[in-house]
Amino acid sequence: MQDGEIIELVVKYLVRDFEIPEDMIHPEANLFTDLGLDSVDALDWFAAMEFEIKLAVVEKELKQIKTVRDVVEYVKRNQPYNA
Repeated sequence: MQDGEIIELVVKYLVRDFEIPEDMIHPEANLFTDLGLDSVDALDWFAAMEFEIKLAVVEKELKQIKTVRDVVEYVKRNQPYNA
């Protein structure tokens, strides 16, 4: 998956699952302070991505994710090779 595809995926999840207005979602947006997610929301979101796109979940890395850009970088590092 390329950066643009990952960003589209991230936006899709945030709009669909958390009803966040698309215009609030940008690379530097903080998932918690800007977009209003809590830690349970974030875990649910990554579990959904794990299931839907076969994303590997690396718990110690999840703790470092704060922004939309962090999510994109995480997906790039942990996506399946055939994606």
